[in-house]
Amino acid sequence: MENITPELALPGFRFHPTEEELVDYYLKETALGKKLHSDIIGFLNIYKHHPWDLPGLAKIREREWYFFVHRDKESGRGGKPKRTTEKGYWKATGSDRQIRSLKEPKQIVGFRKTLVFYTGKAPKGCRTDWVMNEYRLSDTSFPTDDIVLCKIYRKATSLRVLEQRAEEHHARTTSHIFSSCVAQINFDTPSSQQDLDYGAEWEEELEAAEKLEWENEADITELLVRVGSMKEKLQLSAELSTDWTLMDLM
Repeated sequence: MENITPELALPGFRFHPTEEELVDYYLKETALGKKLHSDIIGFLNIYKHHPWDLPGLAKIREREWYFFVHRDKESGRGGKPKRTTEKGYWKATGSDRQIRSLKEPKQIVGFRKTLVFYTGKAPKGCRTDWVMNEYRLSDTSFPTDDIVLCKIYRKATSLRVLEQRAEEHHARTTSHIFSSCVAQINFDTPSSQQDLDYGAEWEEELEAAEKLEWENEADITELLVRVGSMKEKLQLSAELSTDWTLMDLM
C-alpha cells in the first residue's frame, strides 16, 4: 500500500485544501521537519522540468498539481530565487497576496505569489496558459525560506480570447505580405525608355503573387485587383509621358 497513491487507496478521494491549510499545515509541518500523515505532496525541483510534464510527476493527479520545492537562489541577483527552465521561465505577476487565518483574520500565516510560464528567453518570451501559485510562510522565527509549496495548473482560455489571437495573427500576416508587394512598386513617373518597359516586370510580379500560399482567398483576390489597378495607372502614365516626349520633338 505504500506505493499506491491516495486517490487509488481511497476511492472517491479528492484533494482540495484551502490556502490556509496549504500554508499553515502542509508547508509549516514540512518546514519544521515533521512527517505528514499522508504522502500527498512530494519534493521536486520543478525548474528542471517543463510545466506540461509536471502533472505526471505529482502524487495527486487531478487538475491541480502540488509540489514542495527547495528554492534555488541565484547568485548575483540579490538572493532572488532562480525560476528559469530549459525552454522558458516563470514570471511573477502582480504583488504577493497575504493569506490570513480564518479564525483570526488579523493573523497572516503566509503569502502567495502568482507566476506565469513563458517560453523562450526573457524579456521576449511567449506567454502560455500555465500558472503557478507559490506559497511561503510568514513566520521568520525558523529557517523556512528555502522551502515553498507550489501549486501548478493550466488556466482555461476562453473561445473569445482564442478567436482574438487568431484574428490578430491573420491581420499581421496579411499586412506584412501586402506591404512587401506594395514596397516593390515604383510610383515615380517614368523618365526614360528603359523605365517604360514594365511588361516583363509586372508579369513576374503577378506570377510570384499567384504562387504564394494565402490563408484567405478573399485577401489574394483583393490584392490582385489592387495590383492590376496600379499596373493600369503606371501604363497610362507611361503612355502620357511618351506622348509628351513626341510633342516636344515635333
